Amino acid sequence: MIETPKDVSSIPEDAQTTASGLAYKVLKASDQSDSNRPKAADTVTVHYSGWTTDGKLFDSSVQRGQPASFPLNRVIKGWTEGLQLMQIGESVRFWIPADLAYGENAGGGRPSGLLVFDVELLGIQAAPEPPAVPSDVAAIPENATTTASGLASRELSVGSGQRHPKKQDTVTVHYSGWTTDGQLFDSSVMRGEPASFGLFQVIAGWTEGVQLMVEGEKRRFWIPAKLAYGENPQGGAPAGMLVFDVELLKIK
Repeated sequence: MIETPKDVSSIPEDAQTTASGLAYKVLKASDQSDSNRPKAADTVTVHYSGWTTDGKLFDSSVQRGQPASFPLNRVIKGWTEGLQLMQIGESVRFWIPADLAYGENAGGGRPSGLLVFDVELLGIQAAPEPPAVPSDVAAIPENATTTASGLASRELSVGSGQRHPKKQDTVTVHYSGWTTDGQLFDSSVMRGEPASFGLFQVIAGWTEGVQLMVEGEKRRFWIPAKLAYGENPQGGAPAGMLVFDVELLKIK
């Protein structure tokens, strides 16, 4: 039986609050004085329990008896920010406002409003160093080739394969993607695991562009907004022209 915190209904006076509105207090200090704190791209292992402010337990790795591991940049904003304040062995209670969690009217069975989590940080797996930002990320360079659709690309390294994938094929790739201001927004390289998908299942710029490649080839793409997520996408997708470095590992 997991006991509901007595201060679950509202943020107590002894909690600290960050500029974003995230509140927290340390329940158990770390016994590792030299322990590093995780960064946003790192993978953490934790035990946690989460309640709504009426005291309802909605999720708990403790109850399941199995710690959870995940990259910090793949969870709600309150977790991404909060766990970067922690050290291994430390237990912290967080009061996460709705705008840093799932919102006031969350769908899909997710909890709404202010959420309270008790989190114990068990381990940190450091993310690989991010790939260097391309020097030509801001605009399509003169040595790129542009197709009729507006997709631009240039070959970075020659492939060893002979055939090009077709739209219905499944491919395995390593990739990194940047906005034109040089912000890295996604990278299989950072996750240390290639991605596999059907070419018909991705943005139009990928569907067209990867068909230009052969196995072993690495290519840089400048994908205009109309072939990506648009100028004003929903759900946190990056806007405008996007730049991707893609290495085609396998065609299935």
